[in-house]
Amino acid sequence: MSMDPKSTVAPTDTRPRTAVQLQLCGMGDLVWHAQYFRRVAEQSQDGLVTVIAAPSAMARELLGHEPWVREVVDFDRRPRQDVRRRGRHSGLFGLLRLGAELAPKQLDRMVLFSDHPGRAVIVCWRAGIRTRLGFGATWLQRLILTRSPWTQRYRGPEVAGFHEATRFAIAQGFCEGPIVPRISVRPDALAQMRERLVALPQPLHAFAIGASEPFKQWGEDRFVELANRLATRGHGVLMLGGPAEATLARAILARIEPGLRDRVMAITDGTVAQTVAALSLAKTCSGNDTGVVNIAAAVGTPAFVVLGPRPPLTHDPERLHMLQAASLSDISAADVEARLLGGQ
Repeated sequence: MSMDPKSTVAPTDTRPRTAVQLQLCGMGDLVWHAQYFRRVAEQSQDGLVTVIAAPSAMARELLGHEPWVREVVDFDRRPRQDVRRRGRHSGLFGLLRLGAELAPKQLDRMVLFSDHPGRAVIVCWRAGIRTRLGFGATWLQRLILTRSPWTQRYRGPEVAGFHEATRFAIAQGFCEGPIVPRISVRPDALAQMRERLVALPQPLHAFAIGASEPFKQWGEDRFVELANRLATRGHGVLMLGGPAEATLARAILARIEPGLRDRVMAITDGTVAQTVAALSLAKTCSGNDTGVVNIAAAVGTPAFVVLGPRPPLTHDPERLHMLQAASLSDISAADVEARLLGGQ
């Protein structure tokens, strides 16, 4: 009998063969949930789980190398608007298609980190997954989910995702209390980034220049000023983003003072795994409320989120720090510099 390449337990393991599904679709959302997924894996067959997440969460890049991940399955239901295509798993027939894709995996249990489990129940029915664990915050959820300890929706002043995942994981017995998000760095990506960043001076400060929404964008002018301030001190600056940030990165680089340009670099062509590695090599990370700052904190780098007046992220008070004001524009480059150099 062939064994799963990641399996370390005999095939007589009677624990349920499990998938975990993330409703939220961002990289930061996935980072918040990663340690709870790991705890589910500890109570699953072979100590492994199948992770089901939207392609935009980049689960394969962020978690695919983790020893507790059996495999990653994309839930391609709602692509970004700029992609201009219909998701493979959109609509009723798309959900049935995902269920058909999961059926050969012979899963016993789906653990749903979701407060809208209706679509997943359709998938489970088609895949033959009999146990469906979810929040159960409403009577309808309790009707369609497997009976288990239920949780209530978080109604507090902070970002809800981490709190709801924590409540669910505790109620289901996967953990006893909140777990600070942590992810590991792929060794090959770390070696690549060490080589690529060798010319930048230390200490190195990473900037998260991307933003999923315009109201989260701190702005070109402020990133330019902050980069010049840090480079003037002899520090290195690394701007991180994806292809969508390439134009912004070039605009910022063009405005760096000529004598300081060798201290500033932009990487918008790297993989997510390389971004994770680069963040682990930085002394600090600062920038917009995006997945990058959450990843930075999760690999142990102090992260400073230019948040403005929005609800705070409180899942890692030791490494994830909020810069808040009446409006995002009220937060100056000098304010951020002071926090970076002061530690908090």
